[in-house]
Amino acid sequence: MEFIDERLLAYCEHHTSQEDDLLRHITRDTHAKVLMPRMLSGHLQGKVLELWVKMLQPKVILEIGTYTGYSGICMARGLQEDGKLITLDINDELETMVRGFFKLSGLEHKIDYRLGNALEVIPTLEDRFDMVFIDADKANYIPYYNLIIDRVNPGGIILADNVLWSGKVLVTPGQKIDKDTQALLDYNRMVEEDSRVENVLLPIRDGLMMARKL
Repeated sequence: MEFIDERLLAYCEHHTSQEDDLLRHITRDTHAKVLMPRMLSGHLQGKVLELWVKMLQPKVILEIGTYTGYSGICMARGLQEDGKLITLDINDELETMVRGFFKLSGLEHKIDYRLGNALEVIPTLEDRFDMVFIDADKANYIPYYNLIIDRVNPGGIILADNVLWSGKVLVTPGQKIDKDTQALLDYNRMVEEDSRVENVLLPIRDGLMMARKL
């Protein structure tokens, strides 16, 4: 997932507004107690998300894939007082930990945390979205996109994480492609060809695809 020299990444993080005690606590607990801690958004990406929210000033954000709540807290911190983050996750084993982090953040009033299959939950939501962050099972990126695209307001942003997939998207002829890599290749191509959006793929962390609804 590291696309630049570790020393250069450390320099970038050193010159990025520092994590506070809560975010450091979430990082430590995630690495100590949860499988696949590399799924955590982390310092650099978390601050990028927070600043984008502050700049875009969305009223409603949908996050597909809460994990341990790091990215959700970062985005909720950027919201205006009347803003709302709806965050969805299927893993109920993390619920107690995540709700604890949300309570410590003091942002519970802005966060609507729901457990369940996002493909089933999204159709039940009545909101329209100004920003969507997709960071869940890669095989369903396209179904998630198709579910939300018509409900994103004009000018709204759809972000998808891990779209460079540790560089696996660079496929050589004859190479065997695993299902997740193929799903991300298909997603990136679909967004690039979708006339309803303009997009840019950013090499931040493991790759962020940003699509703006026209």
